Amino acid sequence: MRIRRWRRVYLGAEYAALFFGGATAYNAVLRGRPPIPALLALAVGVSGYLRRSPDFDRAALWRTEALRPQARSMAALAGGNAVALTAVVALSRRNDLFDLPRRNPWLWLAVMVLYPVLSVYPQELIFRSFLFHRYAPVFGEGAGLVAASAVAFGYVHILFGSWISVVMSGVGGWIFATRYLRTQSLFTASVEHSVYGMLIFTIGLGRYFYHGAAPAAGIRQGSRLPVG
Repeated sequence: MRIRRWRRVYLGAEYAALFFGGATAYNAVLRGRPPIPALLALAVGVSGYLRRSPDFDRAALWRTEALRPQARSMAALAGGNAVALTAVVALSRRNDLFDLPRRNPWLWLAVMVLYPVLSVYPQELIFRSFLFHRYAPVFGEGAGLVAASAVAFGYVHILFGSWISVVMSGVGGWIFATRYLRTQSLFTASVEHSVYGMLIFTIGLGRYFYHGAAPAAGIRQGSRLPVG
């Protein structure tokens, strides 16, 4: 279906306002507060929008059969990244290595169980299913859409107060968006996202991905990375 120019301009402005303006405003006004309530509320609204959209493939919200053909490539990529990230933590922040499971195994277990449900699937719903469906007229249906998803996903992680969070999330967003584009399966993308999140919280990088990590002053241009 051909999209008029004014419609593309409107959707582009909406994309910028929602994912960049919204995250910037939240970081300025509500930084340091748990983002999960806002995330869940937004996910509910997005779910309603998608279910009312006649041209949206509702099967994409699950499509479990897509996981099996992707499992080998997902495992290989995650395994290589796990080795690399564990080595980085061991060399740069040895005291943090496996910090959460060592110091608070019950909290670690709770994160492993609740994180995929309360955080991962709602994020994938917003940044993959909704973003892909709503903004394909602006970015196309290929690499441009993957990039738009990854950049937006990375940027909203300014809420956690570190550019490490933003960069790592941007890379992760590219991986998950590519997987979603390939499979049209939110379940498959969510499984991959969950694996990386569990890895992050297990090996000692979780400090960059929870709301308490955000400093009172928020993120400023030129601020130092929390490496020491």
